[in-house]
Amino acid sequence: MKHALNVTREQDFAAWYQAVIAEGDLAEESGVRGCMVIRPWGYGIWERIQKLLDAEIKATGHENCYFPIFIPLGYFAKEAEHVDGFAKEMAVVTHHRLVADGKGGLIPDPEAKLEEPLVVRPTSETVIGTAFARWVQSWRDLPVLINQWANVVRWEMRTRMFLRTSEFLWQEGHTAHASEAEAREETLKMLEVYRAFAEDCVAMPVVAGEKPEHERFPGAVATYSIEAMMQDGKALQAGTSHFLGTNFAKAQNIRFQNKEGELELAQTTSWGMSTRMIGGLIMTHGDDDGLRVPPRVAPHQIVIVPMLRDNDEDEAVLDYCKALVRDLNALSAFGEPVRALLDARAQKASNKRWAWVKKGAPLIVEVGPRDVAGGNVSVLRRDRLYDQGGKLASEIRPQGEFVGAATAALEDIQSSLFAEAKARTDSNITRDVTDFAGLKGFYEKAGKFAGWVEVQWSKPTGAELEDIVEKLKGLKLTMRNVPNDAKPVDGACFFTGAAAVERILIGRAY
Repeated sequence: MKHALNVTREQDFAAWYQAVIAEGDLAEESGVRGCMVIRPWGYGIWERIQKLLDAEIKATGHENCYFPIFIPLGYFAKEAEHVDGFAKEMAVVTHHRLVADGKGGLIPDPEAKLEEPLVVRPTSETVIGTAFARWVQSWRDLPVLINQWANVVRWEMRTRMFLRTSEFLWQEGHTAHASEAEAREETLKMLEVYRAFAEDCVAMPVVAGEKPEHERFPGAVATYSIEAMMQDGKALQAGTSHFLGTNFAKAQNIRFQNKEGELELAQTTSWGMSTRMIGGLIMTHGDDDGLRVPPRVAPHQIVIVPMLRDNDEDEAVLDYCKALVRDLNALSAFGEPVRALLDARAQKASNKRWAWVKKGAPLIVEVGPRDVAGGNVSVLRRDRLYDQGGKLASEIRPQGEFVGAATAALEDIQSSLFAEAKARTDSNITRDVTDFAGLKGFYEKAGKFAGWVEVQWSKPTGAELEDIVEKLKGLKLTMRNVPNDAKPVDGACFFTGAAAVERILIGRAY
């Protein structure tokens, strides 16, 4: 069987990932290291993610706003742990003007040095916290529930498109509350929003749980994540939610007068999901022919490809296709109008078909003169591209029958992609490794697509935890999270032999 891509997942997963992005017209290099141009199909997926997630965020009572991309350096200096966590990744603006250098080039004008350097936004806790301090005076002003869709910059040394870029797009939610209980409830509520969104919309199964102490967001009291298993067995942190306690409130003086008239520090949270989700989508659903996009986040769910031959039959074929698109767009799927597209570009039909296969359009429909004459269409389901004999599983169906079943087909593709990924994830979490020697042996024998190991641990801290982290690092492993739905513990800590208090996932990660 010949595939559309020139490299398979088995041959070289990293090269395959890059090939899917390039061949699917998702993104390309920009000329600035670590920054990418997101092309229309890739950005269309992001717009779908935005639309669906934004609706869920607003449904939980949050409002959108916008804060500046430039943040005074002094804002970060107020929160020592936070600034230390991001110091190596910050891009800093120090001048506001350029001048000619006398050699045909430009240099920063020494006379235009800023009084205070400005950090290009790596995250917005500090600038938003400063605003909260202005907005919050009384318990009546709480809670404050906001979200912003923005770009951020974190100067990465090792970059990979969508997964780890110097500039990326995201949403970041920030809230302030009168009580710790309410803030903790908010943190877990947004974690559940992320879990449901990843599974229901991106068809990407995830494990929701708390990150270990050493993996917390800088300055947070507790960090929670959703972790997804990619097809190579590695973990991808696909969204995080942080309970910040009063750490940022103290640094930024977010205080309010409570019902008893006393001043209190507000309890704050933050949470975010980024274009990294598109990288997760690629590595969860892609196959050796390119991307497979779940219908809920596909910019176009059904693509109609007319077979045009520059003859008298072309007009009838196009009219037939236009009527088909109208009929499809009048349907609803997942509570929204169906998104069907007529691809009438003056290109060979087979080339257009393979282009849409590589982009991952859920349903690809070809229409030629014989289909028009017979009232039929030729349909490809992107999630089931080949038949048992290895040939394209193109199915000829009556046009009316296809339209009548289109919504059900899209819903079936969505659920089948999730079921496939869920079965793969569940079958690649091992729970019978009992010691470090066994852990090392497991990853040596499991090969390059090893999956995760779940172990029981006693939640050690300090030097004991640091020693464990270094041992895992020697095996290129990290602790991912403590699953919210893990079974109760029933034995000793995998690392220390002390009584275990919870279960934690271990794996290789992006």
